Amino acid sequence: MDCFNWLHAKPICHGRLKASPQDFIVNEELGFKFSGTGEHLMVKIRKVGENTKYVVNELAKACGVKSRDVSWAGLKDRHAITEQWLSVHLPGKADPDLSQFEAEHPGVEILEVTRHDKKLRPGDLAGNWFQLRLTDLDNLDALTERLEMVKAQGVANYFGEQRFGHGGNNVVKARAWGNDEFRVRDKSKRSFYLSAARSWMFNQVLSKRIEQGSTSTIMAGDCLQMTGDERTFVADVVTDELQQQVNSGEVAITGPLLGDNALPTQAEAQAFELAIVEQEPALVKLVRDNRMRHDRRALLLVPSNMQWHFEDKDLIVSFALPAGSFATSVVRELIMPLKSEVVNDENIDQQ
Repeated sequence: MDCFNWLHAKPICHGRLKASPQDFIVNEELGFKFSGTGEHLMVKIRKVGENTKYVVNELAKACGVKSRDVSWAGLKDRHAITEQWLSVHLPGKADPDLSQFEAEHPGVEILEVTRHDKKLRPGDLAGNWFQLRLTDLDNLDALTERLEMVKAQGVANYFGEQRFGHGGNNVVKARAWGNDEFRVRDKSKRSFYLSAARSWMFNQVLSKRIEQGSTSTIMAGDCLQMTGDERTFVADVVTDELQQQVNSGEVAITGPLLGDNALPTQAEAQAFELAIVEQEPALVKLVRDNRMRHDRRALLLVPSNMQWHFEDKDLIVSFALPAGSFATSVVRELIMPLKSEVVNDENIDQQ
């Protein structure tokens, strides 16, 4: 990730993230209520030291169903304390006794059980609330200034390094696949490599806009998005009123999640994006060969309800992020990790 520019320049404070699972707390926010009735059993869990897919498989066994009958709204990191909902398809069946499941899995606690008329899907996740402890910090005055800047101005909405695999291996594999060096039949690997390819190109576009100082300045032909609305529109004419809406946070400038169709941007913005993504011909070919649908992502990310306090040389900071955003992208703008820090490669806050 060091090849990508920082929105607020490279941090001068150093420290550690996730010295222990207790330092990384994630609570899922679905954004809707359950009906209380239906053929889907909704199970809220708190887990430590286990990844989501493992718990899904074990819960399926406990409920006497196949793993495909258990679904989730988002994957959560193994090396953290996380709370999330799982849904189990149990049509015409009574709620199972899960006491034995809890006894056999001390890292998993069942917090709540109810019913709903629909299963959980990845798109159901509204976002996540995080509480992080950063430890072994230096230069606390500079860190306090950074916290104030991030709260007011946000951070670069990069895809975190978890998306790219250990040492960026998913991007390396994606390039090789795009160059027809091998075939990928495994569905999960195809998904990892395609996601890494599109995410890498988005990060490159965002980094270049930071370099040019244009993350908050509309280019002619930019693809814009009203806050809270997935629909986009093109800035055919850049007006003072439109720029003011970007400045106030009402409108977001977006970057490309490349697909097999033409970029929706126009004029200067389209030329800018094409000049960057075309430097990765193998990744562009891979995305187009697999007929991915073009999508857009906001360039900037402003954490909600951001609060913090210090305990000696530790920082405890909490905030909420929308689905698909990375808490590690917020931390990246705050501190430089100490060299001995081991970064986990799992998705921690995916939609």
